[in-house]
Amino acid sequence: MTPARLLSLDALRGLAVVLMMEQHMAVWLWRSEPGVSPIAQAPVLMALNGLGGLAAPTFITLAGAGTTLLARARPTGVDAILVRRGLIVMGFGWLLNLLTPSWFSAGSWFVLHLMGLGMATAPLWRRLSDRALLIGQALLLLAAPLVQHWLRTPELLVNDRMRRLDLPGGPLRLAFAEGQFPIVPWLGLFLGGIVVGRWLQQGRTAPILRMASVLLVTGVALAAVALRTGPHVGVWDRLFQIRLSFYPATPAIVLLLQSGTLLLLLGALALERRGRIGERGWLVALGRASLTLLLVHVVVFRELTRPLGAWQAFSAEIALAIVGAWVIVCALAARLWQRVGYRYGAEWLLRIFGG
Repeated sequence: MTPARLLSLDALRGLAVVLMMEQHMAVWLWRSEPGVSPIAQAPVLMALNGLGGLAAPTFITLAGAGTTLLARARPTGVDAILVRRGLIVMGFGWLLNLLTPSWFSAGSWFVLHLMGLGMATAPLWRRLSDRALLIGQALLLLAAPLVQHWLRTPELLVNDRMRRLDLPGGPLRLAFAEGQFPIVPWLGLFLGGIVVGRWLQQGRTAPILRMASVLLVTGVALAAVALRTGPHVGVWDRLFQIRLSFYPATPAIVLLLQSGTLLLLLGALALERRGRIGERGWLVALGRASLTLLLVHVVVFRELTRPLGAWQAFSAEIALAIVGAWVIVCALAARLWQRVGYRYGAEWLLRIFGG
């Protein structure tokens, strides 16, 4: 049987938080030229920025897997623990809304809200069969274009739209369809993650590879249809469409992103089996502090850069240098913090008050 805590999962969370910080910070620090393609201006920065798209799908999928592994580690009272932890994670999301008014409104719906909701409702999902959970994931993916078409969601959601509370439905509209990571379709990744957690418990990687392959092939097929038929307006376009931005998410991009997450997971598991991932590894330390780092980097680089005159003020090279320096500082701090169990950080608070 697989141990309740896999170092490979911690390392993957560490990689995800590095990708997320790079994706956010590069855009917030870089001064781009209007009217010129960002890829042409800064190809390296944009390539790294594209990899950052794997961060949130990885966090969501691992949160689902974590509910399964937690149930094995805590055989009694696990439902109450999941509900408490989920509500606390959602609380961190709402705290971030308040601390980052330049980005979020009080009712914004970000990845923390989605993961928290998944955890809080996990007692409803974790007793379902693998087939039921995977069907649920598929239905949520298929529902996305239908819901977006029904609500007349713009084909490209900008930040101002994803924070609006004055449209019909208010914050529920953001939570279900028009936030950064709404329930439809992103909760599907959490449900699939529960199944992945069961396979991890059983020490089975073949089903994970099969799932990754099916997601990848289906995503590529949908993207190929979009390229062949060209842009159209309507519900079917939302099914096939591929954009660099996944706001709003289409089934094609979600399938491709989750397949990437599962392939990264398989790679991390292989490295752990070979003894390449240790308790004191840099990515492991970053992963165990990932919730704190997510919160801190948003406030520091989204809010504090503005009064300091650092908001979108640098060349691509300097922006990347700042990102690199920040990641190194975070890695060193996480290694030192590991010695005291990440005391007083977000993860520590989650354990203390969530159980």
